[in-house]
Amino acid sequence: MSNHVGTFDPFVLIAACAAHGVAPRFLATGGMFRAPVFGAIMRASGHIRVDRGHRTVTDALHRAGDALAENSTILLYPEGRISLDPGLWPERAKTGAARLALHTGAPVLVVAQWGAHEIMAWDRPATMAATLLSAVYRRPVARVHFAGVVDLSDLSPGDPSAARAAADRITRHGLDALLPLRADEPVMPRHVDHTRPLSTARTYRRDEVTGDAS
Repeated sequence: MSNHVGTFDPFVLIAACAAHGVAPRFLATGGMFRAPVFGAIMRASGHIRVDRGHRTVTDALHRAGDALAENSTILLYPEGRISLDPGLWPERAKTGAARLALHTGAPVLVVAQWGAHEIMAWDRPATMAATLLSAVYRRPVARVHFAGVVDLSDLSPGDPSAARAAADRITRHGLDALLPLRADEPVMPRHVDHTRPLSTARTYRRDEVTGDAS
């Protein structure tokens, strides 16, 4: 499970996983599967479609559970979207990924990553293409840290509060790992993408983990 800072994240994470001999199957929004050519590649690669806003959205978790039973590695973004927090800190995780972990017993390896947001813009095709091309000479650095397995063994899938507790624990573990990756950007990111909308959703702030005053 990884934090989600930009549209280029999947490519960074695929490269990082490949370096360790892992080929993850992503849970990805249904729109990507409808795209010409790219959608066919997504389906052929075994990635799992999530139809957000549809009553069939929970089918994705069942398919992910089946994939885990086949010993596949599943890569999820617990937030369910690219973070819209102004500081690019993780938004509070949804409980779907946590429920999947609790009900399958699959170990949860947390991944923290930073820098992909500088490679390609959030929106507007022309801007996305321009920033991607300019990255060739800007040479932004993307960092990925595999932060270890989160211990969820004390949580029972039959406890109604367990999924929320697990989701919050995963987020805090990821934030602990993210802090060193952006040590020189402790509050706001150096790179600001003006195509990205902002959210007032509940986020996890640095002081919540370190105890620092803000």
